[in-house]
Amino acid sequence: MTVRVQYEDFDLGAEILKLRHGNSKIGAIASFVGLVRDLNDNARVAEMTLEHYPGMTEKALAEILEQAKQRWCIIDALVIHRVGPLKPADQIVLVAVSSAHRGAAFAACEFIMDYLKTRAPFWKKEQTEAGARWVDAHESDEAAAQRWV
Repeated sequence: MTVRVQYEDFDLGAEILKLRHGNSKIGAIASFVGLVRDLNDNARVAEMTLEHYPGMTEKALAEILEQAKQRWCIIDALVIHRVGPLKPADQIVLVAVSSAHRGAAFAACEFIMDYLKTRAPFWKKEQTEAGARWVDAHESDEAAAQRWV
């Protein structure tokens, strides 16, 4: 189980290859890549800056992965979350989960992403035509996370 919070971009193919690491027990890998959109709540987004508290954030992400491991039979999981200034179309987050079967991989991947959107300690500030604004989780994100409670 790996958690990385970083400024640098990531290579999806390379990360998936590392997650597989030649393990013949793996029968499925489910992944999700989140990107910066150029439009949010009817406003053009020129840039998004993500902030976090080092140490606290990694611990919270590791706890989310541990919850996924307790709920599903997964072999490994990876979360890479970027911080700092990002432009539209930049990659923000990668969640990847390996398991023996696709059902567990898909469910755990979706759970991890739902919890990242609502429970991970990141703060997002968007630069729009109207100025800077902080972004909160949407009601739909909260509803998605509630189904796992």
